[in-house]
Formats: sequence, structure tokens, C-alpha cells
Amino acid sequence: MTEPHSFVAVINAFGLHEKLIGAERYGSGHIHDTWCVTFADDARFQRLILQRINTAIFTNPVAVMQNIERVTHHLRSKRAREADVDRRVLQLIAAPDGRSWHVDPEGRYWRAYRFIEGARTYDAVSSLAQAFAAAKAFGEFQRLLSDLPSPPLHESLPHFHNTARRFDALERAIAADAAGRCAEAQNEIAFAISRNAIATALLDAGLPQRVTHNDTKLNNVLLDDATGEGICVIDLDTVMPGLVAYDFGDMVRTMTCPAAEDEQNLSRVTMQFPLFEAVLRGYLEGANGFLTSGEREHLVTGAKVIVFEQGIRFLADYLAGDTYYKVQRPGQNLDRCRTQFKLLQSIEHQEDAMVRGLRSLT
Repeated sequence: MTEPHSFVAVINAFGLHEKLIGAERYGSGHIHDTWCVTFADDARFQRLILQRINTAIFTNPVAVMQNIERVTHHLRSKRAREADVDRRVLQLIAAPDGRSWHVDPEGRYWRAYRFIEGARTYDAVSSLAQAFAAAKAFGEFQRLLSDLPSPPLHESLPHFHNTARRFDALERAIAADAAGRCAEAQNEIAFAISRNAIATALLDAGLPQRVTHNDTKLNNVLLDDATGEGICVIDLDTVMPGLVAYDFGDMVRTMTCPAAEDEQNLSRVTMQFPLFEAVLRGYLEGANGFLTSGEREHLVTGAKVIVFEQGIRFLADYLAGDTYYKVQRPGQNLDRCRTQFKLLQSIEHQEDAMVRGLRSLT
């Protein structure tokens, strides 16, 4: 078992240490430290997910946990009549003091979720059915939370999808040229500046604020092992007020291109239209009527905005000297930027067909 001294203390804090068997690292996430913890036969569960929250990124972990508590409680109330509700909504494990988190003597924040059996996540889309299932789960997630009572959720990452602020940050990085890299990135800088209008395309649209996930990758949906259905949306740290187009745009960004995020052979970078259609159909089926006409009309714009936003974030970080995104080789953030910009070009070339496909379904 990894770090047994830490686990014994933390599991004890959640009142579960007597039946602990072991724990091992789990999942492919890069933010939190995550383990799958196994217990002896127990009436409640045999496994749980234990996470040490990364407070360098989520600087207000209590606000994050309060958001998750509210969201999971609301989802559970909406699904209360479903026989498999425990598999369709994340379930926090409460500590004996009633809180859903534990702070250890070193000031580290921990949480625990009931493990959902018979389902798994995937890091890359391998079929149209997977893309459809994941997008449907995210659409349903938004729909079920569309009537979450006031007050609004906390902003766990303030201004996360404020693309105009991201563009301002890029301009500052260009002006500073802190790592002396602007000369190597002249083409990418020119590309970004030529498309600066994209940065405000959603902010100027007057769309309603919703409860959004804000990290709608394939691997944030558990797919049922037997049916392939998207049964549970996970990784709720970034659930906060936002625009539905952000979530849809990130689905297009992460589910429709088979190339790696740092692909150096840009000929491999393209938005595959059949995957886009699967994402669109799945999302609209899951959302099932709660969207306004304006929100539907701006879904394709959302794809452009989010791909552009991610590209300029990679570019700004490259120019600043790779201070935010971890790199394993020189120039990796510039390659990541180039991949996003090539994907944006692919979306632009297919935009008319995307809009026609959208209108045919709405």
C-alpha cells in the first residue's frame, strides 16, 4: 500500500480504518493525488476513491467541496426514483464530524467518494457510440442542474473561461517576451491576433448563466461496462456558473480529433465530422429541451471559442517560459498551441456543415 502512514490516518478520519486492506494509485488525472482504497467485505462498499486535493490550483478547497455537496445532493434528488442512483451520482463519504472533507495535521485537504463498480473512463474516443454516450451524459448533467436553487455556486476557478482575459494575458506575454521566444512563434502570434474577435464571441452574445462542468473530456464520464452508456459525470471541481457553449465546445475540442494534444505532425490534426455529429446528437438528446434558441445557435461558436482559448493559453505559457503547463520536452507547449490552432482551422473549414447539422436537429 502506498504511503501507509498517511492512509491509516486519513481513513481513520473518515471512520473506516478497521476494515482497510490496501490502496493503490488510480486514474490518469494530473491535478489531484488519487488512490483506490480497498476494504474487507462491508455492507456499504468494498472500495472507495480517496483524493488529496491540489490546493495550489484550487486555492479555496472548502468552496469547491461546498459546490460538490450542493451539486451531488441536487442530482441525487432528481434521480431519487432510479434504482441505480448510487451508480449515477457521485457519493461523498462523510467524516464523523459531518464534513465531506478532512484536513490533516499538515494542512492538506482530503475527500473520499464511493467507488462506482462496473464502469470505467477512457482517455481517447474509439467509436461514435462512445462520443455520443459521453456527450449525452454531459447534456443530461446540465439539464438536471438547470434548476439548482440559489445562490449561485462558488467560482472555483474565477474567470476560467473568460477568453477575452486569456487574450489579454497573451498580449502581455508577447510584450514581455520573458523567455525570449517570440521570434520562434511569430506565425502563431500572427494567427492568434488575426482571430482576436473570437475571444469575445460568446461574451457578447447575451447568453444565460448555467451550472456547467467546465472540463468536459471523455475521461470525465464513467461509461457502463455492459451497455456503454454514460452513467455518471465525475471530476466536479470545476462545476460553477458558466455558459453551456463552453461545455459543448470542450466536448468538440477533446472528442472529435484523434491526434494527441502535442501532436507534431499537424496533418493528423483534424476535426472528424462524424464524431462531431455524434457529440452533437448525444448532447442535444441529453439536454432535451432546456436550452434557449440562443444557446443552441451558439454551440458551434462555442467550439471555436474553446479551441482558440486553449491555443492562446498554451502560446502564452510557452512565451512566458512554461510556467503553468508541465512539459516533458522543449517546445512542447508551442506544439500544443499549434495543434489547437490547426484544429481551429479544421473547424473553420467545416463550420457551414456544422451549422447545417445543428439546425437539422433543432
